[in-house]
Amino acid sequence: MDASIPLTFRIDLEPAGKRVDVPAGADLLTAAQQAGIELVAACSGMGICGTCKVRLVSGELSPPTPSELDELGSERLAAGWRLACQAVPRSNVRIEVPPETLAFGQKLQVDGLSGELHLQPAVEALELALDPPNNHDLRADWTRARQALALDPPPLTGVAVLNQLSHQMRAAEGQVRLALHRPANRLVAVLPPHTPLLGLAVDLGSTKLAFFLMDLAGGAVRASLGVMNPQIAFGEDVVSRIAYANNSVDHRRRLQSRLVETFNHAIAELCAKAGAAPQHIVDAVVVGNTAMHHLFCGLPVSQLGNAPYVPAVSDPLDIPAADLGLALSPGALVHLPANIAGYVGADHTAALLATQPANGEVQMLVDIGTNTEISLTKGGKTFACSTASGPAFEGAHISQGMRAAPGAIERVQIVAGEPLVATIGGGAAVGICGTGILSTLSELLRHGIIDRRGAFQKGMPGLRPARRGFEYLLVPAEKSGHGREIVVTRGDINEIMLAKGAIRAGIEVLLAHTGVQPQQVTRWVIAGAFGTYLDLTSAVAIGMFPHQPLERFHQVGNAAGVGARQMLLSSRRRAEAAALAAAVEYIELTVYPGFTDLYVRSMYLGEGK
Repeated sequence: MDASIPLTFRIDLEPAGKRVDVPAGADLLTAAQQAGIELVAACSGMGICGTCKVRLVSGELSPPTPSELDELGSERLAAGWRLACQAVPRSNVRIEVPPETLAFGQKLQVDGLSGELHLQPAVEALELALDPPNNHDLRADWTRARQALALDPPPLTGVAVLNQLSHQMRAAEGQVRLALHRPANRLVAVLPPHTPLLGLAVDLGSTKLAFFLMDLAGGAVRASLGVMNPQIAFGEDVVSRIAYANNSVDHRRRLQSRLVETFNHAIAELCAKAGAAPQHIVDAVVVGNTAMHHLFCGLPVSQLGNAPYVPAVSDPLDIPAADLGLALSPGALVHLPANIAGYVGADHTAALLATQPANGEVQMLVDIGTNTEISLTKGGKTFACSTASGPAFEGAHISQGMRAAPGAIERVQIVAGEPLVATIGGGAAVGICGTGILSTLSELLRHGIIDRRGAFQKGMPGLRPARRGFEYLLVPAEKSGHGREIVVTRGDINEIMLAKGAIRAGIEVLLAHTGVQPQQVTRWVIAGAFGTYLDLTSAVAIGMFPHQPLERFHQVGNAAGVGARQMLLSSRRRAEAAALAAAVEYIELTVYPGFTDLYVRSMYLGEGK
């Protein structure tokens, strides 16, 4: 073999967050299998079923085969789609694996705490019985409907809705159901009589998207869905996506188009589950951090990547769904609540709305993600900050890390010197996710295998020499799901220390700024998908949170999604959310006095100085 040709290539499989080195000549299906990611491959890799579709993000693959041309067509091939069993890397590559190609889905948290239901939707239904035109009554269809409504001023509308009106009047002999957006005085849809009006609430996370299809009349969730954010293929955190978007306008448009594409697939799936149609969705609320908000709307993000990190817009927005390319009712509006700051977005506004403390309570809300947003509410005032906790809690930057999927280690306990692991789904381990690495650190610290600086202690059971220092053996090769050992390295420990240190430092700044002692916080609210599965005992043990009674901690799941649902069902809640965001005092950590020293101290494991 030519010495200039690498013997191996690195394959980055997103959004699973797995990386694997494979020998030159191995196809992508083999690479995925070696990484412990099971793809649907109905024909066992013969290239004739088309089920192992993946999309190239970066790098070079072998030319398409005739089988790929038959199964995918030239247009999809040009868009980067390939069959994993046919495509062979010719360089290091990054690959996007869509949900339908995975044999087993990832563990996605979509739900959260339930709250008091306020039913006052922005869109309401009006039933009309319109007399049909005749030779003595030649009024236009819209004139006929407008006069029957007798609203002053008359509602606004558009060509697509007028098209629905003319069709529906004749299909149902003048019986029509109008969907009227009251605050905007806008006719958004014309539907058959008695058609339920549906709404869409979305938590647009950096890693995961949570969708809720809601009945606007009764408030019930008709269907829900969690999917991975397709933008992960272009950057694991918002900072890297901002950098990608800033390279060119085309890059920014690509990030937006991938989101819209995922939205429309999710909308179709939700409607299929609920026995509905996309045109029945007459209203939507979407919440996300400021960068995700801007990328979804097609707004510039360059100013978010440089100090002083100013949003393009912070006010609430109502954008026509058609302008974004969303397949909803033709006149539907998408409501985006207020952003608080450059790195505290509308998702935290929604979480604050969903978790408002009772009178007199002091609350610390920690919404954990690649970008962790933290707020402290005391005496009716709220103070907020944002910490770049990074993607380590999603399994990224961990040597054998992966996101929460079947086979991921999620709990570790050391008994009599031996590690016992629990995996998602109960099968053999193929990697370790964020909760698993956190649990491992807690156990290593508890048993003295590492010290507070994260350094391995020589002579402890389970340790062995590695290329750099030591490593800890979690699962031997013969017990893993892919025939390779699963270990924890000093680098893995450092990644978690950096992430947990960022969160703890943000907490400490809010406490110091408000003069509140940890024991005065009566309610610690831990939100977000990672926060849902977080083992609180482990998190407190390594010092992510101050040592407080565990009964003060409340894991509430997807609080941002709950807030989005509340705003979808109530115009009053939308107004409350806008008032909440306007009243928040934001603290920029990068210029906070002494923050760097505080961050360094916060990286240490456990409590103490």
